[in-house]
Amino acid sequence: MPNNNYKPTTRLVHGPEHSSKWDFSHHVTPPLSSSTTYRLDSAERGARGFAEFGRHVEDNGEPPVYIYDRLDEPTRSLLESELCDAEGGECCVTFASGMAAISASMSSILVPGDAIITHPVVYGCTHSLFTNWYPKMGFDVQRISMNNLATLGEAITDKTRVLYMETPANPTLELIDLEPLRAFVDTINADRPEGRELYIIVDNTFATPFCQRPIEHGAHLVVHSLTKNIGGFGTEIGGALIAPEKLLSSILLYRKDFGAILNSKTAWTIMVYGLPTLPLRLKRQQYSAMKIATWLEGTEGIAQVNYPGLPSFPQHTLAQKQMRDFDGDFAPGNMIYFMVDDSLIDARVLLDYIAKNAYSVTLAVSLGHTKTLIESPSNMTHSSYSDESAGSATGIRLSIGLESPRDIQHDLNLAIAASRRAPQPV
Repeated sequence: MPNNNYKPTTRLVHGPEHSSKWDFSHHVTPPLSSSTTYRLDSAERGARGFAEFGRHVEDNGEPPVYIYDRLDEPTRSLLESELCDAEGGECCVTFASGMAAISASMSSILVPGDAIITHPVVYGCTHSLFTNWYPKMGFDVQRISMNNLATLGEAITDKTRVLYMETPANPTLELIDLEPLRAFVDTINADRPEGRELYIIVDNTFATPFCQRPIEHGAHLVVHSLTKNIGGFGTEIGGALIAPEKLLSSILLYRKDFGAILNSKTAWTIMVYGLPTLPLRLKRQQYSAMKIATWLEGTEGIAQVNYPGLPSFPQHTLAQKQMRDFDGDFAPGNMIYFMVDDSLIDARVLLDYIAKNAYSVTLAVSLGHTKTLIESPSNMTHSSYSDESAGSATGIRLSIGLESPRDIQHDLNLAIAASRRAPQPV
C-alpha cells in the first residue's frame, strides 16, 4: 500500500519504506546503527535468524539475519571484526564492560565443580569475582604464579579448566612468560578429551593489541576493558573477548542470556575514535612514560620503579621479547608502578597534593586515558585484597597520558617535595 495512504503521524513513525541511503559498503566513516529490533520480511526469516544465531559471520560472507540488538547488530559486529583482526584471533564478542567480558570468558566454559587457577596479582574487581562469587557458583579458585610451572603442574587436576592472568599485571606490571606456559598446557591437553581442554586466558588491557598480542605467544582467549586504552578518551565503558571459533556459540549464548551487551553508540565511538588513534596515542604515551620512569628512578625518596621499558625492570628481557608493536618495535606501554620510601615520603600526602594542586596529573582510577591518572591501588582499585600481595600501601600507579612529559614531571616533583617527611631529631 502506498505510504501516502497513511496519516502523517504514522509516516513520521515509520519513515520511507525503502531508502538507498542505508549502504554500508560506501561510507568512509562506518555508519551507526541504532535500532533495538529489526523488521522481519517473513516468519520464515525470523525462524532462520534464531536458528543461525551463534554462527561465525565473515566480513565478506552472507550478512546475518538481524533480529534484536541483544543478539547481534551491525555496528557492534563491525567493531568486533576489527578487534579480532588486531589481536590475531578467530572471533570476538564485545560486552557492556571489561568485567562482563572477564566473567564471560570463564563462565561460558566452566560447569559447577570445575576449577580455576589464577595468578596471585589481578585487578581488584577480578579478585573480588574470584573471592566473593565463583566459590558460591561451585568454581574452585587457587592462586599460583603462572611463571612457576612446577608448582602449577602439581596443582592442576582434571577439574582445572582455566589458567587466568594479566600480563603486565595490574598494578605491579609483573609479566607472564606465555610461550613456555602454552607448551606446558599443550602437554596436558594432549591427554584430555574434547570439551575438557585447559584454556589460557589473558587480560591484555594494560598492553592492548598495539603493544602485545598474547595469542601469538600462546594464549587461547584474550580479554580487554575497552574502557581503557582502546577506548582511550574516558567517555565509554566496554569489554571484549577474543576466542577460538569453537567457543563462539557458547559465548554469544552467555551474552544473550546474561544481557551484558555493548551499546551500539559506544561501539561506534570506540571504532571511529578509539581504535584508529590507538597507535598514535600509545607511541606518545610510552615515549613520555620512559622519560618519567627514568626520572623517578633517580629521584630521592622513590624506593622502586616498575616499568617494562627500564633496563632495571626485573623482566626487561621478557618484555623485549613479548611486548612488540605492529611494526615489531619494543612497546613497553604507558603504565608505571612506583613505591615511595615511607620513611622519607608520605604517599597519602603526595596524592592529596596532586588532587588539590596538580594541573597535568589527575587523581582518579581507571587508566589508558588521554589525561595522566594517578592512584593508590592498595586503597582504591585493589582494596578488595586483604593483604599487600597486589601492592603495598606505599605503591602508586601512574597511567601516562598525552601531556608534555616535562609538565607531568613538574607536577610530580612538586607533589614529592610537598610530601617529604620532616627529618627526625637525632
